[in-house]
Amino acid sequence: MKELLFFYLPTCPHCLLAERLIKDLIAETPVYTEIPITRINEVKQRDLAERYDYWYVPCFILDGEKLHEGHAEKDDVRRVLDAALPFFHKAE
Repeated sequence: MKELLFFYLPTCPHCLLAERLIKDLIAETPVYTEIPITRINEVKQRDLAERYDYWYVPCFILDGEKLHEGHAEKDDVRRVLDAALPFFHKAE
């Protein structure tokens, strides 16, 4: 099963912005709630974070594929969620 990973640092302003944007986009587009997002704190989960190939946070990886890395604006986060949605959304 695919998995959307969100790598972050707790004090990173870019990560805090990305987290807020995720919440805003979910409020605007409730179907995004179907996407399970696994948050990986680089401080507390260093061993896990080091298994992945990225340099900057925030970073989004879907099933091993890097979707976005570094500062993210609303459209960037929307693209990440849109890329992940088909793997989790149950069509009616």
